[in-house]
Amino acid sequence: MAKSSTPAAEKATRNGSGSGEVLRAPAEELFAEEIEALIQEDEHDRPAGWKMSPRAVHTYICGGKAGRREITPKYLGHDRLVEIAIATLVTDRALLLIGEPGTAKSWLSEHLAAAINGDSTKVVQGTAGTTEEQIRYTWNYAMLIAQGPSPAALVKSPVYRAMESGTLARFEEITRCASEVQDAMISLLSEKRLSVPELSTELAAKKGFSVIATANTRDRGVNDMSAALKRRFNIVVLPTPKTLEMEIAIVRKRVGELASSLSLTAKVPAAEAIEKVVTIFRELRTGQTLDGKNKLKTPSGVLSTAEAISVLANSMALAGSFGSGEVTAHDLAAGLQGSVVKDEEKDRTTWQEYLTNVVKKRGEDWRPLFKACSEHNE
Repeated sequence: MAKSSTPAAEKATRNGSGSGEVLRAPAEELFAEEIEALIQEDEHDRPAGWKMSPRAVHTYICGGKAGRREITPKYLGHDRLVEIAIATLVTDRALLLIGEPGTAKSWLSEHLAAAINGDSTKVVQGTAGTTEEQIRYTWNYAMLIAQGPSPAALVKSPVYRAMESGTLARFEEITRCASEVQDAMISLLSEKRLSVPELSTELAAKKGFSVIATANTRDRGVNDMSAALKRRFNIVVLPTPKTLEMEIAIVRKRVGELASSLSLTAKVPAAEAIEKVVTIFRELRTGQTLDGKNKLKTPSGVLSTAEAISVLANSMALAGSFGSGEVTAHDLAAGLQGSVVKDEEKDRTTWQEYLTNVVKKRGEDWRPLFKACSEHNE
């Protein structure tokens, strides 16, 4: 008997994302087969509105097995933090993921929503231009003028649709929004109701509704969250990878996935090249060499794990488009230059000092990268 497909799998088929027609498919389409396998093998209780149990969500995020199918880990880090995040969403509290840039906040948010609801696309992107209407609702003004306020003229926000369907909404970079816009969330998270006075009606959130928000620690002081709003969230801090080995594993995994999804023709950089890039990023980010013997100036850029992944992916694009297909020191140097030197005046000097005082002294294995980086920084 043929197995029934999940809504995520059906959506992927309808949109054609399985054939690579979409630049970036959502997680529930990319991993539709894994989600389907987990749902079919899941024997644990599922909270209201959830496609699978909390245990199955954890397996999807951290890796494991669903019957005979191998489930790839989506997040490499602290399993306990993932458990806390999942447990928060079982309750009526919203979840706030906080961390440095590149600590996989958005990545984890997307995959949590994909596993729990099979839909990670109800997203509010926080910016300085985000308005309260984008969080609550707005109107189709042509219909509003022609017919007056009506349900048909109502344009529902992602949060509205999540409340209506009892699913998760994602709020990316919430601290980038103005304080008065952030505070529009307070009543929604407290009362779980959204008033539409123009229609003399009120929407009550269905069971399963919650919000996963993300906030960047580099944005502290831009638009700090009020104490009242913070109380509505359970906060989980995502740390940067603790060890060099862990960060290398994350970078290698994501670079391989990016190479496949973008159909990059170059070979994935060798383990030694990945280790060199990650080492450089960790040292400049922390302001000291890995052995702790030398203090370093830190550049103005955010040298995150995500940025390291981007450098290696760009190096592959260079090697595949204009080189032999093998990532060379010159390909890596071009990406490193763009990542490290954000402020032309300050960062160029910092980068040159690091190259001269650290990279140059690391022996023959590092010599080609030192020469290539020095040439790019001239």
